[in-house]
Amino acid sequence: MDDDDAGGGGDASPQHEGGGGAVVIERGAGATAPARDAAAASPTSSRSVTETVNGSHRFVIQGYSLAKGMGVGKHIASETFAVGGYQWAIYFYPDGKNPEDNSAYVSVFIALASEGTDVRALFELTLQDQSGRGKHKVHSHFDRALDAGPYTLKYRGSMWGYKRFFRRTALETSDFLKDDCLKINCTVGVVTSTMEYSRPHSLEVPDSDIGYHFGTLLESQEGADVIFSVAGERFHAHKLVLAARSSFFRSEFLDPESDEENSEVDTSNEIKEIVIDDMEPKVFQAVLHFMYRDNLVGDDELSASSSDCPIFDTLAGKLLAVADKYELPRLRVLCESYLCKQISVKSVATTLALADRHHATELKSVCLKFAAENLSDALMYLQL
Repeated sequence: MDDDDAGGGGDASPQHEGGGGAVVIERGAGATAPARDAAAASPTSSRSVTETVNGSHRFVIQGYSLAKGMGVGKHIASETFAVGGYQWAIYFYPDGKNPEDNSAYVSVFIALASEGTDVRALFELTLQDQSGRGKHKVHSHFDRALDAGPYTLKYRGSMWGYKRFFRRTALETSDFLKDDCLKINCTVGVVTSTMEYSRPHSLEVPDSDIGYHFGTLLESQEGADVIFSVAGERFHAHKLVLAARSSFFRSEFLDPESDEENSEVDTSNEIKEIVIDDMEPKVFQAVLHFMYRDNLVGDDELSASSSDCPIFDTLAGKLLAVADKYELPRLRVLCESYLCKQISVKSVATTLALADRHHATELKSVCLKFAAENLSDALMYLQL
């Protein structure tokens, strides 16, 4: 499906955060029986909420001049990205999508890349001005949502976009093309509807607080049955907690052979002390924090170790190494997620090396994509 007239140009892209605009419809029902009727039904209510779930994707097209001539109707597709439970992709046609235009225009579309029927959504396509003046070319469906309503994509492969997105001759002499590279930002807002309703005599279940209680157990040291000595600092812990969280410690503390060995040697009631000689105290403390609370230490601690510091020497980098050695897969994912947000032209090479050394496949993939999208800048930095 083509939507040639959708959207409108502009110099600045509107911000779309959170869930977007919402339409709320409330219904209520009360008991009609007299108040003296003890069998009267409790009042109930319901609320219909329609809103958009928004997500964005940046598509960098490197080597534009080489893509020309691939043929009318042939496109370059971005990596698929998820928004609102569906997969999407950006299609760029360097020779245009419409044979009647004789390759005079480039075409850009957003396509539904997963199975779906009658998916309603809002769209925005922005061609970035690379001069730094911020005069982007914006086609936004969000601007006209109240007038025309969301666009409906009937099935997988349905598209919204422009056959005549930009005249090629004008594009090739504009600030949108720099170093043979184009940058396109896409925002998708999938329309969703939910029904909220009250149930008489219902109870709200609070969020899990198991992490808080285990964290309190660590802080109080109550029932601790093992001590770790790390560079002169001593940390009390609980064997069962560590064994439950790490297969490494499970083998260390619960293996039958290990128990037999301990029973022969340990004849006193003293708590066993284990020396850790491959970790700094602050790193081991952060590991214990994760094992008991199931999350990373605060951003202030992570960021404090990251300023003007090689990635291998940051707290996040060291925790990734620990996660690899002590078989803590969730800690690995948390570290990868944190490090992904810190990737820059300056750090991408060392972050890639860190990811490769400690088998962080997702972080490695993100580094490679970032390097490919910012190749000229990354090479320029390495040459400095």
